[in-house]
Amino acid sequence: MLSGPSAVGKSTVVEAIRRDCPDIWLSTSVTTRRPRPGEVHGREYYFVTEREFREMLEAGRLLEWARYAGNCYGTPAGQVAERLAAGSPGLLEVDVTGARQVRAAVPGALLVFLAPPSWNELVRRLTARGTESGDVRRQRLAAAKDELQAESEFDITLVNTSVPEVCAQLVALIKAEPSRLTGV
Repeated sequence: MLSGPSAVGKSTVVEAIRRDCPDIWLSTSVTTRRPRPGEVHGREYYFVTEREFREMLEAGRLLEWARYAGNCYGTPAGQVAERLAAGSPGLLEVDVTGARQVRAAVPGALLVFLAPPSWNELVRRLTARGTESGDVRRQRLAAAKDELQAESEFDITLVNTSVPEVCAQLVALIKAEPSRLTGV
């Protein structure tokens, strides 16, 4: 399971693994936020309404979930169970709140924290992406400060100074301990 603060590069790492390692299954989360330019429903996220998300939550169809920067995000439990039953090595990308939920539900899960090289670099990445308003950007940076404090709750920390290097490290972990990384 991969987690870390907003703008640390989780989505970039996941996209590189999706492109370069098709044998590794990547969970697709559900979100209530609007798609960013270039995002496709079912690829980066399943984009749903607040009502649809609430129905999934109430029906117990989410392994984990969180509200972040005004939007809901969650991991559909069914797709994870199906892939594990098939024996596919996989990876969940979740926020810190979601990682805590999975840790509670699946104590043996391997939690990997993706850290930025520095706070200034994290701010630069979030600002450079230009996909959020100033208010949302401030919310994400405030949340990132709290999320960085959670690093000690994770089993392993990878510092994202180079996407290819982080991907290689993460793929090695997935292949060494496939059932622990997906964890369910």
